[in-house]
Amino acid sequence: MRVTEQAHEAVRAVVEPGETVVDATAGNGHDTLFLARLVGSEGCVLAFDVQEEALAATRVRLTGHKIGGDTVVLLQESHVELDKHVTAPVAAVMFNLGYLPGSDRQCRTTPGETLRALALAWDVLREGGILSVVCYRGHAGGAEEAGEVVRFAEACSSGGASLTISGRGESETGPFLVALRKRPPL
Repeated sequence: MRVTEQAHEAVRAVVEPGETVVDATAGNGHDTLFLARLVGSEGCVLAFDVQEEALAATRVRLTGHKIGGDTVVLLQESHVELDKHVTAPVAAVMFNLGYLPGSDRQCRTTPGETLRALALAWDVLREGGILSVVCYRGHAGGAEEAGEVVRFAEACSSGGASLTISGRGESETGPFLVALRKRPPL
């Protein structure tokens, strides 16, 4: 099973209809569509991307699947602006790192911004919520960014969060999933 499908399975196990969720890297809209279907018409998806091209592709995907505008809010902003738009705890935050497939590979996520966004996402995650990060190592800076994601997740897990890393050892350049679940206090 592909790591993106594993991410969807992990998120599906946590999110309930009507909840608020975040797609921190909208890209071509696959995760945004998945999240919109998961939360339903009573829920809300906040989808971030810095590229208008990505948001346009996401709009087309949502429209093609008859997902209404009330469910999804598309934001042409970096995921480091998450705290400006998320005011209540969310059930899930999904990241799909790297670059927009078929676009300029120089426009990609970076370790510094990703770490800031992960910290913001962790802060707004509800108890029992999930942070899902698909890391791609096959592009310039990808391995470094993936290493930073793992270090961040390991630090959170040492504080009691549940951490799962899938597919990391399958190849040195292939994608892998980091899933971090926030445990409720005892």
